[in-house]
Amino acid sequence: MSETVRVVIVDDHEAVRTGVAAILRADPAIDVIGEAENGFDAVALSLREQPDVALVDLRMPGTDGIWATERITAETGTRVLVLTTFDSDDLIARALAAGARGYLLKTARGPDLIQAVHHVAEDRHVIDPAVAGSVIARLNERSAPAEEVSLPALTSRESEVLALLAEGMTNQQIGDRLGIGITTVKTHVGALYDKTGATSRVQLGRLTGLGRAAR
Repeated sequence: MSETVRVVIVDDHEAVRTGVAAILRADPAIDVIGEAENGFDAVALSLREQPDVALVDLRMPGTDGIWATERITAETGTRVLVLTTFDSDDLIARALAAGARGYLLKTARGPDLIQAVHHVAEDRHVIDPAVAGSVIARLNERSAPAEEVSLPALTSRESEVLALLAEGMTNQQIGDRLGIGITTVKTHVGALYDKTGATSRVQLGRLTGLGRAAR
């Protein structure tokens, strides 16, 4: 992936596409290269432009976002970040099963949206804090022991960051709670990924139930 994240926006409302594009263009490391208003056009656009990330709404006329997510992730190297107003467990599960790397509500703040795009571009999962709790609960119910990630020795600060991350907090919220900068939070989160082998914030959140971290 290039240093600049190439993004397409898929939503049937032009005003939403325009607003999201304006937010993303505030970050010079993001390049909005195209827009689509339905799932069929989204797949065609992704095949043609090969963006790094596709921001996809779920409910659209004709071919919806679930269909588009399945096709985009199956036929291109583009990673999908769902951006929607719907927070039902069923839609979240279907979107993630279709291959989405992230699920964000349209109520998300601009900085959180920008951060989510970068995380998904880096092949990390992103789940909106407003729905993270139900996602983690669902995964815990279905997880087999062989799928669990073991909990290594963590520093006290890493343990604090992990606990807040498991509550569904964003990096900014964790920094505010602990009184540390967001760069420091990112460093600790990166250390958690390295130490545990987890590949998503959801997996990291599950670790809090596996044992007490070492101080």
